[in-house]
Amino acid sequence: MEKIIIYTDGACSGNPGPGGWGVILMYKENQKELSGGKQNTTNNEMELTAALMGLKQLKYPCEVELYSDSAYLVNGFEKGWIYNWQKNNWKTASKEPVKNKELWEEIYKLTKTHKVKFIKVKGHSDNPYNNRCDELARLAIKQL
Repeated sequence: MEKIIIYTDGACSGNPGPGGWGVILMYKENQKELSGGKQNTTNNEMELTAALMGLKQLKYPCEVELYSDSAYLVNGFEKGWIYNWQKNNWKTASKEPVKNKELWEEIYKLTKTHKVKFIKVKGHSDNPYNNRCDELARLAIKQL
């Protein structure tokens, strides 16, 4: 299995409000940047969208390290929240419907194709790739 590194970030101007997402995919010496936005969204929706858009770029099963500053995204998988939500008919521990269910389902489906490890990074810190993803997300908002 080929190893891919993906950095992702989402941003929102207001929450909800106009939002953007940014992704950097790295394979060997190659690097690809992606970004996009949406007029009326939330920060969490953009964080999940970034991860989804990065994973959707992969053409065949890969071993993926996906870096994000979103505890929401990382904990959803690494702490097993998503598996509990599925067992509870997409309800949270407080019996509320899970927000962004469709995005969670799409990302989950891709984790069945790829071996994905979600890794939390400190946001707005000294990680140049996370900072670049943040920049891409904020530039996407300006282009809406």
